[in-house]
Formats: sequence, C-alpha cells, structure tokens
Amino acid sequence: MSALFRVTSRAVALQRSLVANQAATLRACRSIKTSPKKDETIAAPASVTTEDFANPSPKNWMSYGFDYKDQAEDRKATKATFFVTVTLCLVWGTFYWSYLPDTQIRDWAQREGFLELRRREQAGVDLVSPDYVDPASISLPSDEDLVNTEIII
Repeated sequence: MSALFRVTSRAVALQRSLVANQAATLRACRSIKTSPKKDETIAAPASVTTEDFANPSPKNWMSYGFDYKDQAEDRKATKATFFVTVTLCLVWGTFYWSYLPDTQIRDWAQREGFLELRRREQAGVDLVSPDYVDPASISLPSDEDLVNTEIII
C-alpha cells in the first residue's frame, strides 16, 4: 500500500513540474519582441498588363503531372483519371468479377459429387470403387525389369 502511495505521489509531483515548465515557457515566449525586418518593403511588379489581370497564375501551383501549363486542365485530368480508376475499375470491376457466372462449373461438379456420395452411402456401396480403373488395362513392368530400381512408396 505504501508503494502505491509513493508511486502516486511521484506521478503527481511529475505532473506538477511539467505544468510549471509549460507555464514558464509560455511566459518566456510572450515576452519576445520582434522588430520589422529591414528588407520588408512594398514594391509594385515591373510591368502589369491587362492580360496579367485576366489570366492570373497561382503563386505556388504544383502540377499533378497531367498538364504542366494549365492548372484547370491538370485538375480536370486528375479528377477524370481517378474517377475512371477508382469508380469504374475498382468498384464496378470488383462488382462484375464477384457476380460472374461459374465458367469452370466448379459449383456444379461439387454438387454432383455430394449427390453421388449420398447415393452410394444409401445404396451401401463403396464410396470409391476399387475397380475404378480396370486392372487388365494397366501394364506393370516385370520383376526382371525392376531388379536394381529403388521403389519408393
């Protein structure tokens, strides 16, 4: 119990010291004064024409890589590309792929297999016939042919 009390009192003391440090930092930040910079002057652009006002270029425009000269064309191409890739390809492509018909007839084959197993169980027959392949149609090598051959089963 005393150990719990010591840990709690240390945590409270640590929290109080952190709050005191933050308050001291805030007070120090509030007392900083700045003076205007020497080079801070207002200057008009060299030549301003009516075309500059008609077609202002954004100050810090970065292209998405579709058009490096026109911001509107760049944004339009970006939105069109992402619409096609995300909406058409990913969303509708996934929807189409998930609802495709079973072209390899896997569902039918599995269903037929279960029906055949149920029929054989009810008839009391072996589930898989030992004579599935006719033994007369299989040609095995003779013992003389297999003298030095290692057979791994």
